[in-house]
Amino acid sequence: MDTKQFSVAMSVYKNDDPQYFKLALDSIINQTIQPSEIIVVVDGPILSEMADILTEYKSKCEFFKPIYLERNSGLGNALRMAVEASSYELIARMDSDDISLPDRFEKQIKCFEQDDNLSLLGGNISEFVGDEKNIIDIKAVPTDDKKIRHYLKRRCPFNHMTVMLKKSDVLKAGNYKEWFQDEDYYLWIRMYETGCCFRNLPEILVNVRTGVDMYKRRGGMKYFKSEVKIQKYMFDRKIINFVRYACNVGIRFVVQILMPNNLRGYVYKYFARENPVDL
Repeated sequence: MDTKQFSVAMSVYKNDDPQYFKLALDSIINQTIQPSEIIVVVDGPILSEMADILTEYKSKCEFFKPIYLERNSGLGNALRMAVEASSYELIARMDSDDISLPDRFEKQIKCFEQDDNLSLLGGNISEFVGDEKNIIDIKAVPTDDKKIRHYLKRRCPFNHMTVMLKKSDVLKAGNYKEWFQDEDYYLWIRMYETGCCFRNLPEILVNVRTGVDMYKRRGGMKYFKSEVKIQKYMFDRKIINFVRYACNVGIRFVVQILMPNNLRGYVYKYFARENPVDL
């Protein structure tokens, strides 16, 4: 496998902030190891200012490759297209409003060079509000394959915006598919089923923009039903037993349905940010 060349997969939307997008792009272009191509799926209509930025970067970066969709298809479908369009075996994920640390790709590529069996590599994130230096939380994740596979049976074991993965292993697992708010978790579970090797670096790779709306998105009946379907999928495939299924669903009902946003924020902070503990 050629680790010297790799792709970055992104998607942008109508409500994305153009200036945040520029910062995100600059953070992946100005890396110690620069990507070979940046694939940006423009998932439906966008602001004219965002369109101007896409035109600007396409003109000055020959490796910048936007894909335009007339209608919004959803994140899962957009990322599926980005993976299929990628020219290289290694693909790094990046969101349109986050900031990758300058040596993120260098650290990840080194891990793939050292381990031919590695399929998916992520890392920790810091969460900030407003200014990048205003860090309010750290979201840590389990690091080695055994712990990640155990953790996956309870919660998503990766910070999606940090991952670098092998295209062939993603395609073997069926690629990204549309699944409300859980496109990534659903893919990781299917990669688990195909025997992929997982790892997370025990350090921050991406600074993630956040706010109070994040906890609103992590609650409500629609999100809860999506999470229950994920748990049912794992139960039906005998990844988890009934006791774990019932426990997972019960916890999610309390946190995502019964809890107000401020209390939900505290629970996510304690159990899913600074301490990647099992529930």
